[in-house]
Amino acid sequence: MFYDDHEPPHVHVEYQGFKAKVDFSGNVLAGGLKSKSALRLVRDWIDEHTSDLERDWALAREGKPLEKIPPLD
Repeated sequence: MFYDDHEPPHVHVEYQGFKAKVDFSGNVLAGGLKSKSALRLVRDWIDEHTSDLERDWALAREGKPLEKIPPLD
């Protein structure tokens, strides 16, 4: 997540050199991971942390520091 990102709310993910932007519903907006397993893990992580992601998105819009969200293990 970056401070100057555009709507809709999304996260940037990377797996084995492949990059994607994924919205908070798990839809790939740009790019791709080339791994269904990796995308499934990202979607599960988003489902688990949706409220955290929404909070950080709002903080980023206000230019405030983001709160740390546990990474995907």
